[in-house]
Amino acid sequence: MPGFVDSTVSDIDSRIKELQNELTKLQAARSALVGGSPARRGPGRPRGATTRTTAAKRGRPGRPRGRRGGNTRSNQALELVRKQPGVTIPQIAEGLKIEPNYLYRVMPKLVSDGLVTRDGLGYHPVAS
Repeated sequence: MPGFVDSTVSDIDSRIKELQNELTKLQAARSALVGGSPARRGPGRPRGATTRTTAAKRGRPGRPRGRRGGNTRSNQALELVRKQPGVTIPQIAEGLKIEPNYLYRVMPKLVSDGLVTRDGLGYHPVAS
């Protein structure tokens, strides 16, 4: 039995050495294609990155920062509930193409505002 364990450990060690050599070759090939070492990154931002103020100073157009206002997601979620009564949060998220975790804040607010009601997991519009 000890001979089996020793030979197995030796086989594993030789395979690890082969894989380390292969890893070194692959990293060198990647470095040649991409440039730089994948494991080492220099300090600071990557080349070409600019701050918002720098971009603004250069006169680059962009969208204004800050909140959009007007409860846009709430309105979109409410519209979806009106179109599909009984819809669940994951279904709403899929329809709006957003992550569902955001809707776990939006939907209770719509319930407290009296715009929708909750029945189990589904949401229904309040009759006008």
